[in-house]
Amino acid sequence: MALAPMEDVTDTSFRELVARISEPGCLHLLFTEFTAVDGMNHPKGKERVSERLIVSPSERDMLKEKGIKLIAQIWGNKPEVFHKIAREISEEYDFDGIDINMGCPVKNVVKQGSCSALIDQPTLAQEIILASKEATDLPVSVKTRTGTMQHETERWINQLLETQPAAITLHGRIQKQQSDGEANWNEIARAVALRNASGLDIPVLGNGDVLSYAQSVDYSQQYGVDGVMIGRGIFHDPWFFNSMPKNPSREEKLEQLVLHTRLFEKNWGGIKNFNILKRFYKIYVNGFEGAAHLRAKLMGANSFDDVYQLINAQNQSTEVVQA
Repeated sequence: MALAPMEDVTDTSFRELVARISEPGCLHLLFTEFTAVDGMNHPKGKERVSERLIVSPSERDMLKEKGIKLIAQIWGNKPEVFHKIAREISEEYDFDGIDINMGCPVKNVVKQGSCSALIDQPTLAQEIILASKEATDLPVSVKTRTGTMQHETERWINQLLETQPAAITLHGRIQKQQSDGEANWNEIARAVALRNASGLDIPVLGNGDVLSYAQSVDYSQQYGVDGVMIGRGIFHDPWFFNSMPKNPSREEKLEQLVLHTRLFEKNWGGIKNFNILKRFYKIYVNGFEGAAHLRAKLMGANSFDDVYQLINAQNQSTEVVQA
């Protein structure tokens, strides 16, 4: 079970929070945000880009306690730069693996010939994987899609298997779909069959439209994958990684909201934009009386202190009503 890498989502603060509220043994892999190898290779750009690789001491302790592995995800299109940055990551950081993004469908990234554009450049994609593997002793995996304009699972997966990556995570959509339409898990099953036919012991993880832990277990059995990666499903339920469905109370939801805010303030205060947090507030503040009103107030907050004051006022008003 893995939480997908997501820009402005899977920073050290959110990863730690998810790890804290996950049941031991139900979450195995966490990924950093997308990290550009070109940015890491640029003297002036490295400081800002390397923020995506920051791991707080409290997150590191939590991952160790829960037995969760942390993977650095990188992207670009130059094998020699991948080689250099993969070596630097393995020497200068403490990650459990490196994952190459060959799936992101964002247009400005695709125009650069990176991420999902590499599906149509298989020779270059293979060179990137092999260059990265050569540079490090860490496992090097790949996250990708089933094609660009149409499913090309057989051609593409066989080409990836030739490089023997540590694992392949396959999103069941083509590049053209972006996040639209349904993920095609039959294509993911096709990838599993190709892996089986190759005789290689390379784990295949499926990704796309999984909204509950029970569904992930069902899909792993139904489609034969070795694991499931969760993306947008975490926005439906931050308590996703628990074997039994959680029904957190209002108090528990607000407690996690405050914890997330404090972690973000500790890690990024004065560095990252406070407003990044507002997309998360929507997932904590729902399903209880007065949630819509509180959510509207939180969307108007301008600082960490505004949030703490709003939650304190909400808790105090609730105590008065209960009394």
